[in-house]
Amino acid sequence: MIKKRAGLAALAVVGATAIALAGCSSNSSSGGDKSGSTNASGIVTTNGNEPQNPLIPSNTTEVGGGKIIDSIFEGLVSYDAKGKPVNEVAKSIDTDDSKTFDIKLNTNYTFTNGEKVTAESFTKAWDWAAKYSNKQSASYFFENIEGYDATKDSDLTGLKVVSDDEFTVTLKSAQSDFPLSLGYSAFVPLPSEFYKDTKAFGENPIGNGPYKLDGKGAWTHNQSIKLVTNKDYEGKRKPKNGGLTITFYTSQDTAYSDAQGGNLDVLDAVPDSAFATYKSDFPDSNVNQAAAIFQAIYLPYYLDHWKGEEGKLRREAISMAINRKQITDKIFDGTRTPAKDFTSPVIAGWNDDLEGSDVLTYDKSKAKELWAEADKISPYNDTLTVAYNADGGHQAWVTAVTNSISSTLGIKAEGKAYPTFAEALAVQTDNKLTGASRTGWQADYPSLYNFLGPTMGDGSSSNYSRYDSAEYNELLQKGRSAATVEEGNKYFDQAQELLFKDLPEIPLWYSNVTGVWNADNVSNVKFGWNSVPLYYDVEVKK
Repeated sequence: MIKKRAGLAALAVVGATAIALAGCSSNSSSGGDKSGSTNASGIVTTNGNEPQNPLIPSNTTEVGGGKIIDSIFEGLVSYDAKGKPVNEVAKSIDTDDSKTFDIKLNTNYTFTNGEKVTAESFTKAWDWAAKYSNKQSASYFFENIEGYDATKDSDLTGLKVVSDDEFTVTLKSAQSDFPLSLGYSAFVPLPSEFYKDTKAFGENPIGNGPYKLDGKGAWTHNQSIKLVTNKDYEGKRKPKNGGLTITFYTSQDTAYSDAQGGNLDVLDAVPDSAFATYKSDFPDSNVNQAAAIFQAIYLPYYLDHWKGEEGKLRREAISMAINRKQITDKIFDGTRTPAKDFTSPVIAGWNDDLEGSDVLTYDKSKAKELWAEADKISPYNDTLTVAYNADGGHQAWVTAVTNSISSTLGIKAEGKAYPTFAEALAVQTDNKLTGASRTGWQADYPSLYNFLGPTMGDGSSSNYSRYDSAEYNELLQKGRSAATVEEGNKYFDQAQELLFKDLPEIPLWYSNVTGVWNADNVSNVKFGWNSVPLYYDVEVKK
């Protein structure tokens, strides 16, 4: 989920809000008990951003909303800190051919309104999410289930309820990583209450996870959302605290200041202004570890100069005009690693020796040569802009990237800021970009395909460059339908080698999660494979 999540959707490494709400810190923020004893009813405070949409799992494909959905819902599986799937509502997931799956459920899960989680809680939710007229942004996650239709309403005929505690899933073609995907938020169950008024449900969702909303009105738009422990939750993510308050910051620097002042317990995105100091500011409570996050820029195919042979030449020139190592060293102070592919080193099967990856190497003379060849086809007299959301801490690196492009190619290049992530995303969704845009992907589930399919596959909701390659789509399908994940990864490698030729996205770097926490307030803080803190494990000090 990662969310984007998880299908997350373009990644927002989002900052926090300039509003320091009274009472937003943990109820031990006066300094904490140095004895180390904990308060199981204490509230953990953390940073986030206003969700783009109402909190309906299948329509929440960005990081801010995904963090909330993952806290209040429980799916068939969850992921441990390293991304390994762990059975939750699922008692077992069995298959003989990676095409038909028999799923048996544990019987101890209920929604917070008391309704039992059954097989139909899953099958009905999936069918609703996949239905064309419901226009859910994560509907493509169901595209391989029999009956799915991306052009008109249809039922998922591949879902069959055997009993309250068992159902089967039949796919159109074998999919080796299907069980891996089932921890993503689009696959969570929904209670019958959802179908009575989906709009109202999105404001006050009823889940079955470790946390629940702290009553109606717990979500104060553009400010915060308050979650409390679900006392009836019997899953493996049993909280060691009393709840979670997520404050929506519009500035990462403000969030960092709140953390320094003891008013924010856990911060999962250190601003670039603090990269050189966060370890000394929080000497015993900081993290800098690899995460399943990939960042890039892209040029949409609907713009002049960026399609056909001219577009290929210009994309390659732009890529080779970016000095990734210099930027990651100077701007990110070792918290980013220059990319060697389109996925992430933390995913099993990652390959750093793909043919064509030399296009990611800074080469000034070659970049200028390619740009000149493109100018012979059609002269470029525009200013190259790179769109980004100003609330996500992107300005410094966008400036560095555009300066690198400008000085290398001799053209004018500059950043184009949108105030919020939601506004920046809307421009991309509506095909209204006038130049390049930053983009990124935080894995929904630990699979190479999850980086390649949702962002560049034909028809995928996060394919904002509008890339459409029959050869690429065929390689993706062969990879998904392989007998094993390992065999499928070979096709995904071939797909990436094609991407190095077409460059629908221009890889920049992999992100580490750089986080800090207040050791006086909380302990046992861990960050997961996808950069999200394991909030349920956090202990609040008395």
